[in-house]
Amino acid sequence: MPVALLMALTLSGLPDVSNLNNVRREPTITYVDRSGLVLGMRGGRYGPPVNLDRLPAYVPAAFVSIEDRRFYEHWGFDPVGMARALARDVTKGRTAEGASTITQQLARNLFLTPDQTMERKAQEIALAVMIEQKYTKKQILALYLSRVYFGNGAYGLEAAAQRYFNKPASKLTVAEAAALAAVLKSPTHYNPADEPQRSAERSALVLAAMVDTGAITPVQQKRALAHPAHATSQVASAAANYFIDWVDGQTRQMIGQPKQDMVVDTTLDLPLDEIAAKTAANVVARNGKAGIEQAALVSVDGAGRVRALIGGVSYGDSQYNRAVSARRQAGSSWKPFVYLTAVEAGATPDTPVVDEPVTINGWSPHNYENRFEGPMRLQDALAHSINTVAARLADQVGRPQVAQTAHRLGVASTINTDPAMALGTTQVSPLEMAQAYSTFADGGAQAPVYGIERIRTAAGQVVFQHRADVRPQVIANPALSEMNQMLRGVIASGTGTKAAIPGYDVAGKTGTTSDYKDAWFCGYSGGVTTVVWLGRDDATPMVRVTGGGAPAELWRGYMLAALPRMKAGPIPAGPPAPVAPPPVQTPPMDLAAAQADPGAATPQPTAPAEPSPVQIQ
Repeated sequence: MPVALLMALTLSGLPDVSNLNNVRREPTITYVDRSGLVLGMRGGRYGPPVNLDRLPAYVPAAFVSIEDRRFYEHWGFDPVGMARALARDVTKGRTAEGASTITQQLARNLFLTPDQTMERKAQEIALAVMIEQKYTKKQILALYLSRVYFGNGAYGLEAAAQRYFNKPASKLTVAEAAALAAVLKSPTHYNPADEPQRSAERSALVLAAMVDTGAITPVQQKRALAHPAHATSQVASAAANYFIDWVDGQTRQMIGQPKQDMVVDTTLDLPLDEIAAKTAANVVARNGKAGIEQAALVSVDGAGRVRALIGGVSYGDSQYNRAVSARRQAGSSWKPFVYLTAVEAGATPDTPVVDEPVTINGWSPHNYENRFEGPMRLQDALAHSINTVAARLADQVGRPQVAQTAHRLGVASTINTDPAMALGTTQVSPLEMAQAYSTFADGGAQAPVYGIERIRTAAGQVVFQHRADVRPQVIANPALSEMNQMLRGVIASGTGTKAAIPGYDVAGKTGTTSDYKDAWFCGYSGGVTTVVWLGRDDATPMVRVTGGGAPAELWRGYMLAALPRMKAGPIPAGPPAPVAPPPVQTPPMDLAAAQADPGAATPQPTAPAEPSPVQIQ
């Protein structure tokens, strides 16, 4: 009676398996880079139906050999395999090996949750037996191969063949078939794009199993081992998923829930994105003792196209997109907004300023070197990231005006206006900073950053096309040329010397927040802007990591590849200054007089400031 009751409970409520071929397939959105290379897929869990008659016999045989070599003998589940697995589990003292047949895996993928319970296992077996009664082995295997997940967004054999080897499944070699069969044990650990060594080792086991089952000969095995499968260099690394996640949300806002398969042509340059990912991972690894755990990078071209976007050092470990979603203090990479506001109000790179103690509303900033250098030019103060000068400058021109400047250039986050804002206490994303800095790189014109060029159906019908709007001039001359001059100086002789690239016109700014919690380098050449952030997700301090160190190293490593590929030229001068400049809201400043008598020219801050031990480079 208990056994009968258990069977009744197991079978009750099971889905109908008589129409598996009619299971609704959610439309897939395929994302491709600017050259048409597949980045990944989102949406549909099922690939296109697999026609076994069009495949070389060794292709389906590879999956049978490694996943379920008694597939053609059992009737849904394999008691022999289950007993063998149980014996191995007992020997190892843990659950080391499952015994699900291909039919059980199909039933699980179609109808069940991945929960590992006795009830779910019993339902899986019952469904497998029911499927075997309704369908032929050939039909079951074809259904299985069209629904199994191969990693990197590829569902189904056809998608996986295109994804990893840039060819249809009908053209797969023995080695490639073995490599795809090897993926199924763990799409994360054995896919040939991200884990070539593990893939090769697992593929060797598949080839041996294929010989054991008679699927291939020893000669074919030897040939496959001598010429192993290599994922095409055009296969996107997992890092491209940060970019896909970003544009996928925008795609669904534009078109809603797709009713058919769609293709999204993006702005991403896959080779550059992979270089960014590898460079970021290498820099973080080399600086591990300094406490750096995470990195983000955003690179845009002169038209606002996002050409590379890295939201972390490992998408597999963390899908949180630090390039888009994280808001971190900008540190001294914020200072160009202060200085731009000043030069638009009448200051010049040669305006004399003084690095000396200053107190603003009870707050006294300190310099990174914890000393004062005395009289200097404005451009030298920016090059060496002098905090006292920036704080007094923002107070002189008005912190609300600095906030307006940052918003005008593209910063969307809320900006605080307490005295410390001059040193970068506002929290921003790398994407925002790339938008803002790109105006310096593009002749003062603003091109909103974007990642989607067009959205089309699989048949080619365009449903969305990016249209370039008229680009507003958000920085005019002479302010633009003066800012570019000063930001070149940061790299030529200031805090950013490690970012210098001989033969290229480059400019930028370092950023380091108090207690070394965040480190930035924001830089550009003609038509290429790249922003780098390094830090820790828990916002705990790193070990004296400054923007001129590891971030500049990462920026330079990426830009060495990006500048020639993107055909970067000199930084554009922008339109000529008008003969009669229009009146400005803020009157021209006399910084020297203001510093001689700070109280005479310093407006009261809009909000009271609390004393803060900010020490920012």
